[in-house]
This record gives sequence, structure tokens and C-alpha cells, in this order.
Amino acid sequence: MGGEVHDARAYEVTLAEAKAELERLLADPRFHATERQRAILRYLAERRFSGCEEGVKAYSIALDVLGRASNFDASNDPIVRIEVSRLRSSVENYYEAFGAEQDVTIHIPKGTYVTIFPRSHMPYEHDEDEPLLADETCEAPVGIPMAENAEHAATVTPPSRHLAIHGAFALLICVGIAAGAILHASSPVLTVRPSVALSMDAVDARMQGEASQTRDMLLTALTQFQTLTVAKAGYDGARTQKATGRSYEIDMKYYGDGDDRSVWWQIVDSQSGDLLKSGLETIPIDGKSPAATRQEIVDVLARRFAATRGAINNIETHANNIDSIGNSCVLRAEYQLDDGGSGDMAAVRSCLERTLAVDRNNSDAAALLARVLIAPEAAVGDAVVRARALDLANRAVSIAPMSDRAYVALMMTQFADGRVDAALQAGNRAIALNPSNPDAVAKLASVLFSAGYFDAGVSMAQDAGRAVDIVPRDAMLVLALDAYRRGDWSEASLLAEQVNCTDFVVRALRAAALGQLGSDQAKQRLADVRGRDPDFERTLRQKLEARRFQPVLSAEIQDGLTKAGAVFALNDVTGALGP
Repeated sequence: MGGEVHDARAYEVTLAEAKAELERLLADPRFHATERQRAILRYLAERRFSGCEEGVKAYSIALDVLGRASNFDASNDPIVRIEVSRLRSSVENYYEAFGAEQDVTIHIPKGTYVTIFPRSHMPYEHDEDEPLLADETCEAPVGIPMAENAEHAATVTPPSRHLAIHGAFALLICVGIAAGAILHASSPVLTVRPSVALSMDAVDARMQGEASQTRDMLLTALTQFQTLTVAKAGYDGARTQKATGRSYEIDMKYYGDGDDRSVWWQIVDSQSGDLLKSGLETIPIDGKSPAATRQEIVDVLARRFAATRGAINNIETHANNIDSIGNSCVLRAEYQLDDGGSGDMAAVRSCLERTLAVDRNNSDAAALLARVLIAPEAAVGDAVVRARALDLANRAVSIAPMSDRAYVALMMTQFADGRVDAALQAGNRAIALNPSNPDAVAKLASVLFSAGYFDAGVSMAQDAGRAVDIVPRDAMLVLALDAYRRGDWSEASLLAEQVNCTDFVVRALRAAALGQLGSDQAKQRLADVRGRDPDFERTLRQKLEARRFQPVLSAEIQDGLTKAGAVFALNDVTGALGP
């Protein structure tokens, strides 16, 4: 790493040029980074400008920028490494996309907390510790619909020596065509991602430039979600292009006064012209820079339109037939996983398997199938299931290396396999690819917290809950578990009740928090746990180990359940406390 730093410094610009590039980058609305990451970038640059050539320590960043307490320990709290990694990816993505406009770039060498300012962009080398991806192979398509082959066969002219049997052959063709039509009618519909076209006009013509910048940023953010196909050419282009799925038009009006910025929006079905949904988003300025205000508006709108529980995915989920495959399977799987219960998981798995049989290069289906396979607690103890899930997740990444869905699947499967560091790296990559996705942030928060990085997990969970109508389930659960861990039983009970899912851990946490409070309702909550899982008192330790909870947290949950009236065998108690 030291060689990389010194080699780059040989080509660095002047101090004045470096300062100008820093301010230009931070003011550019195309630079996608959170306020926290921008603050870290400014801090690193200003320390460099003041003569700190070797960079700063994680401890300094934690105290001076992130507001951590003086007892911060980087070995126990990876928040600095996570945030700098995300910042490094944001800077890298910016210069790869837009280049250096003034022959000046900013570079943060890996393994360091220092900024350098070379004249040309320096791409990062592939990390040696990144998970290896399966090589792409050129294979023949599988699952080709029989109707295509039958149509080809029907065009072949029989040889003249068979004229005597033309009548019988024609009859067979008619029967084959009829059978093919029946099979085609009964075959599931392969659904694909919907396409969207955007327009945004300012009510006040003087703000049209601001509105256009916001629209362009929103286009980029929606593309990063990769749940939609964005039609950048505008409505005319969207209407004339070959239709492969449903298409929507999002009309927006941009408003502004001295105190806030607002965007009114409506979603219209492109084919029917029906108005499907509308709303109004308002962002207070509160002293924020114009670029920060626009970024906040974009984050809110992108989540509103393209997140798992976003408006368009909600419409798509309810519009498709239950027997359809493809994108509708992916959406149903995301909903089922978010619910946390077993529910129709078998049906979802079958749907994803059938999708891959028709289109083995569907990265979304591969990613979601990987997550569905490891969802049951028993899957964590099954090496064969874990291996297949890992293979699917790696394949999803190899097919779609810019997909946050694929990297979330890789994170979850690696964590289930006990590869914590690799899982955190995959999670960081998912967020770098799509910083607007609260679900990816929430899932990384869950992995961090379960692995024992409590403060970092809580910080990420709080980030995931900002600027959303519904806090992602994983983020809410992390906050509830943290309140329980800290002994704030009332807060833990309140938060656990707000988690809208049927997950075992949520139900156990509700009963445990009430048990710690000595509430009369604890027995009722415990009865709910027993009613859904009569054997839970014998299997609690295995269930919590499957989530890779820290032993001390598992012991505290079991203690609360005991106070609620649960009876555990002695070996289960000692097992939960660890060796």
C-alpha cells in the first residue's frame, strides 16, 4: 500500500488545485455520498492540506467526525472502516463515470486514511481477499419453449417420395399445433422488470435548472436499484421501444420556497393511461447545501418508487398472476423474506427454480433463491444447502456485478456459512452500488449486530430508518435487540411490537422483554411463541445459534423468557451461555 501512495504522490497537483477539486467534487450533484462520508472526505483532505502526510488513525475519524466516545476501539467497532470503504467506492464510481474535468482527481489508497490528488484517475486493483466468482461459461440455453421448436419443424417441406402420406402428416401437424397451443396457454408467463420514464418540471420557471438536475440524479438512483428499467429517452422513446413488460410514466412537479423543496408526483400506466398512485414529498432546507438538499430529495423519491416496498413494486406484485414466473417471483420472494415467516416459502422457491430453468442467467432469481434456501433455521446446519446457496449468490454476482441484490445475497449466504469478514465486504459493496437502498443498509446492520459489532450495527440501522415511511424490518429488529441488550426493556418491548413480521426471534423478544418487565402480558406472549413452535424451549439455543447471535445476547433473551414462564433444560441454559 505504501508503494501505491508514494507512486501516486509523484504525480500530485498543487495545493491550490487540490483544494479546488475538493470543493468542486463536494458541490457536484453527481457525486453520490452521504453527509457523513462527505464529512470524512473533507476531514481527510484538510488534514492532508495541513501537513499530515501519512494519514490519520481510525480513532481520530471516529471522535472528530463520527462523534464516538473517547473509549472507541476500532478493533471492536468497524464503523470507520465501513464508512471509508463506502466513501472510497463513491469517489471511484464518480471518476469512472465522469472523469477528471480539470485534470485533477482524488484518491484514497486502500488500507489508509489519507487523500492524495494525482492528475489522472487511479483505478483500484481487485482485492485478493474478495470472494472468488465462478467463471462465466458459454452454455447452450436451457428450457427453450417447445413451441419454438414446433414452429420450426412445421416449416420443413417433406420429401416428394412421401406424397402418399401427406394427408396423415398434415393431420399430425394439426394435432401437434393444437397440443402446442394448449401447452403454451397453460405455461406460466415470464414476467420482467417494468420500465419507467420520468419527467420533472418546475412550477417556477426560474427553478427549472434545479429541477432538471434533480431529475438527472433521480435517473441515476433508480438505475442503481436495478428493480426497474429506466427509459432515459423520455416518454416518446419509452412508447416506441419494444415492450418487454409493463411500463409506467412518473410525472413530477418541482416546488421551492425559502424553507423547503417539494416534489409532487404521480405514477401513470403507460398503456391504459390510468393514474395508479400519487404523493407529495417535502424536504426542509434547514441550512443544508443545495447539493445535499437535492440528494435528500432523490433518496426519498428513489426509495418511494423502486425499493422492495416501493410504489411500483407494490403495483407489480399485485398485478401479476400468482402462477407467473420471472420478476414476479423475485418480488414475492423479497416480500416473503421480509415477512420473516415460513408462509409460502416452498411455493416461492418452486417459482424461482422454474424461472432459472427457463432463464439460467436471471441474476435476480439466482440471488433470491440463494436467500430463500438459507432462510429456514435448519438450513444453517446443512452444508449442502449452504454450498448451493453460496454458488447461486456467486453466480448472481458474476452475471450482474453492479447489482446490489446480488451482493446482498452474497453477504447473507457468506454470513450463514460463518465467513463474517467476507460477508461484511459484500455488504459494503452492495451499499456502495446503491446507497439509496434502505433494505441493503438494514441487512448489513443485522449482520454487523449479530456478529457482535453492536455500535456499528445500530448506527447502520438508524441510517436505514431515515427518510422512509416504514423502517425496514431488519433495522427495526436491530434497534429492538439493542434496547434489550442495554436493559431498556420498555423500549425493547415497544420496538419489538412494531416489527411487522412473524419471525421467531421477534416473537421471542416480545415475550422476553415483557418477562424482564414482570408484565402480566408476558404469559400471553409466551403462549404465542409456544403456539407457533411448541418445541421452542428445547430448540431455542439452536435457533439463536442459527442467527449467529453472540452467546451473551442469547443468554439474556433466554433469561427474559424464563421470567415470562418458559422452562429450559439445564444443558440448554449452559449451552446458551457458551463454554
